[in-house]
Amino acid sequence: MATSTSWAQDVITCDLCDKPTQQFCNSCQVSLCDNCVKKHRDEFKSLIHEIVPFLERKIQLVFPKCREHSGQRCEVNCKKCNEPVCVKCIVSGPHKGHDVEELIETHGKKIQKIKSDTEEIKAKIIPKYQNEDQNIGNTISKTKSKINDIGRESKKLRKLWHQEVDNIFDEIDSLSQSLGEENLNALQGYHNKIRNLISEMNEIVKQNEKLSTSNSLSEVNKYQSKLNEYHDFPGHMDLKFPLLASNIDKGKELSVEIGGFRATMKQMSQPSLYTDVFHLTTGIGKLMDKVRVIATIPTTYKPLLGVACVGDAEAWIYGENEIITRIDMHGAVKDTVKTTCQDWPGGISVTRGRELVYSDYVSRTVNIVRDEKSEILISTPRGWSPWKLCCTRSGDILVHVYKAGGPQTKNKIIRYQGQNIQQEISNDGQGNPIFKDGDYSLHMSKNNNGDVCVSDVNADSVVVVDKTGRVRFRYDGTPARREESFGPRGIVTDALSQIIVADVDNNCLHILDQNGEFLRFVDDCGLEDPFGLSVDSEGRLWVGSWQSGEIKVIEYLQNK
Repeated sequence: MATSTSWAQDVITCDLCDKPTQQFCNSCQVSLCDNCVKKHRDEFKSLIHEIVPFLERKIQLVFPKCREHSGQRCEVNCKKCNEPVCVKCIVSGPHKGHDVEELIETHGKKIQKIKSDTEEIKAKIIPKYQNEDQNIGNTISKTKSKINDIGRESKKLRKLWHQEVDNIFDEIDSLSQSLGEENLNALQGYHNKIRNLISEMNEIVKQNEKLSTSNSLSEVNKYQSKLNEYHDFPGHMDLKFPLLASNIDKGKELSVEIGGFRATMKQMSQPSLYTDVFHLTTGIGKLMDKVRVIATIPTTYKPLLGVACVGDAEAWIYGENEIITRIDMHGAVKDTVKTTCQDWPGGISVTRGRELVYSDYVSRTVNIVRDEKSEILISTPRGWSPWKLCCTRSGDILVHVYKAGGPQTKNKIIRYQGQNIQQEISNDGQGNPIFKDGDYSLHMSKNNNGDVCVSDVNADSVVVVDKTGRVRFRYDGTPARREESFGPRGIVTDALSQIIVADVDNNCLHILDQNGEFLRFVDDCGLEDPFGLSVDSEGRLWVGSWQSGEIKVIEYLQNK
């Protein structure tokens, strides 16, 4: 059975049917059974067929049939036309006169080319592609890893960006609330004034009606008409309602603005395969390359002790007398207030409702001016007298208080909310005094992040404490590299949370970021003895000169 199976596997069948082969056509290289020999001849009757027994077969090349001449096989290859042709085609056919070569020779060359190509594919090209296949696989793996890394980083950035946007709109909400309350307070004050005048006029009407029927000459003669006073409505401030403006340039820039605060998210580069690069900024704008003095205002105060802006074009100022004066940008006097001070005020500030506040260090009071009259707002603790003031946007009042007596004058800052003490800033966590003992006043400003920025004149330094009263950093003027030692006086913060401090000894302003990093100084606008410092609602600096009493209004931020 095994022998029979082996024999059956070695049987060669006819190429035209499944029967065992007995014959072979050498001309066509076809295996044939006896029955298929005639069929093969009939199918290619125009060609010569050399039929031999299968065991006598010759393995040779099969020459193709000529397409031009029936019964002829092609034996040569036309070099010009690159196609097999027969002898008749060369002698008298369409390929007459063309160069030819034996098909056997052409076949040999082609076989060599096939072998050469095959060897090169096997030895060089396939390994090269296999290497590239491996590299692509590695690249795919690395790309997937990078995509996962980008995804994780994106989640972190998403959280940070959302936090930043939340902070921006927290600031906007705070500003809108603060600006709105300023308007409401002003309106309420004006409303109260109108109601008081109505009540007063009603009372006068009653008195006049009674007096008009009186027979008493003396009573009638005492009558003084107030009609002219009532003809004109009492003046009141122009309201600036906080409008929230935004701009969306899709795919390029997002911006939102309220009052002097502006936040912008701006695309800084062309989109790339993986990400767009955006820049997020807040505030009015960046620092100008060169500041611009837009007004120089002479005053009668020599020395000029303080400046407190009201809105965008006016400021309260004071010196060494009991009078506080409100002037506009042209130097015109708009109002005056005679204080209760025996000497002169220790400091002035303006509330978010634009009411004037001043300190009286003799009576140990902080007073507010309402309807042209001074009212006691705060009485400082026994033994402590008030000096410089700072009204914050949140409604608190920061008061520098000092205690004389002993070898050195003690200094601290009290935060008041109404008449109540909310915080005392005096000692660090180890019980050491934050502010140096001495006879000079502390100038203060509250930053957007809640930091209290203090110009400690006694220590010739700026001290910044956070909301809890912890010292964040100190600045001694060294990074500015000025000729004279640092002489800090007035201090303010702006919409960019930058800290600006007047340096009276070097006739310049120092500008720091909210973390105490020195950014630049302003010394190219003719400042002399800069002392008082304030910021108006347009973000401009009002800088008062100690000796000359002159005020310079300076633009230092670029509007976006």
